Amino acid sequence: MVQIVNVVASGALDVELDLEIVAGELDDVVDYDPDKYPGAYFRFGDDEPLITLYRTGKYIITGASSEAESERLRDEFLGLLDRHGIVSSAEDAWFTVQNYVCVADLERSVNLSALAIGFGLEVIEYEPEQFPGLVYRPDDHECVLLVFATGKVVITGAQDIDSAEAAFVAVRESTETLLADE
Repeated sequence: MVQIVNVVASGALDVELDLEIVAGELDDVVDYDPDKYPGAYFRFGDDEPLITLYRTGKYIITGASSEAESERLRDEFLGLLDRHGIVSSAEDAWFTVQNYVCVADLERSVNLSALAIGFGLEVIEYEPEQFPGLVYRPDDHECVLLVFATGKVVITGAQDIDSAEAAFVAVRESTETLLADE
């Protein structure tokens, strides 16, 4: 019902780094241009998720399709830094999944204007001339749902997959009730 499309995770190495040296040592997997962005980009393959490392030792993994993939990438990243002597061991101070981005389908087209009124203007943003979807921030869920007229839904900000699924079920049920007469 809900499909994960991106897992965002972060961690910290508990060490300050000179990214110029890191990029020079690992230039085959690192892209670093401090004039464009203060972080160094690590990518282990063309279709692999991205790791962004900062001089503070904090890093972010984006683009993983599961928690297991983000953990595998973290292990590969830490192993690489350890093998090159950039860190003293292949361990970090902390690591956590920050956000799941998921997609789902209501399997029907949706009148977004009617839905915006039904949900209540205090929990939605709907400006079709600015963005083609309705942005819904439900009070009883911590995630944000982007609902499109096609019935496609993007769920972001979920701390776990169960939260994303619960938020989608609630939106689906509300949509069915609010738009039952259409």
